[in-house]
Amino acid sequence: MAAIYKRELSGYFNSAIAYVVLAVFFFFSGFFFYAYCFVGDTTSLSYVFANMFYIIMFIIPVLTMKTFAEEKRQKTDQALLTSPVSLTEIVLGKFLGAFTVYGLCCVIFLLYGVVISFFAQPQWSVVLCTLLGILLLGASMIAINIFISSLTESMVVAAVVGMAAGLVIDTMGYFISIIPVPWISAALEKINFLNYYTNFTYGILSVVDVVFYLSVTGLFLFFTVRALERRRWS
Repeated sequence: MAAIYKRELSGYFNSAIAYVVLAVFFFFSGFFFYAYCFVGDTTSLSYVFANMFYIIMFIIPVLTMKTFAEEKRQKTDQALLTSPVSLTEIVLGKFLGAFTVYGLCCVIFLLYGVVISFFAQPQWSVVLCTLLGILLLGASMIAINIFISSLTESMVVAAVVGMAAGLVIDTMGYFISIIPVPWISAALEKINFLNYYTNFTYGILSVVDVVFYLSVTGLFLFFTVRALERRRWS
C-alpha cells in the first residue's frame, strides 16, 4: 500500500493537479477569511468553513478524477490489478494520496486561527472541531468520487458526475422540505451530510457525526474494491 500511496502522491505533484487544487483552495479560503473576519469584524471562522463547502464540492472531483479513470484510459489498470498487491491496498493507497493533498489544503485554517490570535482570543475548540469536521466531510466525498472514477475511463465524466453528486448533497435539505411523504423525508434526513457537518461548526464533537462520515467513507471504498474485483475477473 505504501508504494501505491507514494506513486499516487508523486503523481499529484508531478502534474499540475495538486498545485491547482491548493491554489484554488487557498485563494477562496483566504477571500472568505478576509471578507468575514476582517471586513465583517469577527473572530469566528464558522462562515469561512460554511462557504468553503461549495469550493470543496468542486475541487474534490478534480482531485480524484484521475485515480482510476486515467489508469483505464492509459491501459495501465490491468498491470495494476494484476500486481502483487490486494485491491483493498490499491484503493486505500489512492484514497490516502488524495486525502493527503486535501489535508494540506485544510492546514490553512490553523494559520487563520493564528492570525486571529494576534487581535483576539480565537475559539480554538470550535476551530479544531470544525477542522475535524471538514476533514471527515472531505474524506467521505473523496471516497464517493474515487468510486465514481472507478466506473469510467473518462476523467471529464468522473469530474462532472462527482460535481453532480456534490450538488445533490448540497441541495438535499431542499428536497427534504418539498417531499410530501414523511418516511422518505425522514430517511433522507438521516443521510443529509450537512446536518452532521453543522454540529462540528458549533464546536460540538459527536460520536454519531464522526461515525456517519467514517461509515460513508468505508462504504464507498468497499464499493470501489468490489467494482475493481468485478473488473479483474471480467
